[in-house]
Amino acid sequence: MNKKIGFIGVGNMATAIIGGILNNNFTNAECINIYDLSTEKCDDFARKGVKVCDSISSVTTQSDIIFLAVKPQNYADVLTALCDVDCKDKVFVSIAAGISIDYIRSLLKQNVKVVRVMPNTPLLLSKGASALCPSDNLSEAEFEPVKTIFSLCGVVEIFEESHMNEIISVNGSSPAYVYLFAKAMADYAQSCGIEKESALNLICATFEGAAQMMMHSGDDIETLIKKVSSPGGTTIAALNSFKENNFVEIIKTAMKACTDRAQELGK
Repeated sequence: MNKKIGFIGVGNMATAIIGGILNNNFTNAECINIYDLSTEKCDDFARKGVKVCDSISSVTTQSDIIFLAVKPQNYADVLTALCDVDCKDKVFVSIAAGISIDYIRSLLKQNVKVVRVMPNTPLLLSKGASALCPSDNLSEAEFEPVKTIFSLCGVVEIFEESHMNEIISVNGSSPAYVYLFAKAMADYAQSCGIEKESALNLICATFEGAAQMMMHSGDDIETLIKKVSSPGGTTIAALNSFKENNFVEIIKTAMKACTDRAQELGK
């Protein structure tokens, strides 16, 4: 990999991505350029051999692939600062929720190549789930290194842009759903006099094991549910309670609320 990779912003998500790049020897530290307002963050990366640039335009001109790793509300300032930079041969990677490919092009005033990405926070542990959408002017050869970078940090799936706001509720926001479910289980255990940390240890292992069963057992989800649910047993009692309280519909309604908010914030 001889391409230069730039990062505008080096917060938690960018740090996870850079870690995946370096830990898997995708490229050398000196091939990575960064810019961030925080000198402390930049100094940390400089000690690893990463090149710290003095401006947004500098990191862009010196890089082939540029990760836009700033908050959605900062995109306008970042991209308008690049209007005078020739970006036709650059690939921009956007990891902000609700930011469309057309919005990036409109602010840059150029028909640039873009990969829109919805990652999630488990990227920090190289256990991420990332949804990718390449722009229509991006070749497979240009898309491949971006796809590989996210694959180093977890699972990757490709989608049309029409689904990128909907997918936020599936992988972007969903870790919070899992954490809430785990908290409810741990709180119940504690209310019964069970030590919370011990319960949480079992809960986390159960979640991990259940995920592996869904991926590798060969059974579909309905079959897996039935295999845990003996007629008249304890599990079926819990599942019946979920059904009586419209648990599935509650989840779907919450996911739709997430999508609706993404549409409201979208640009």
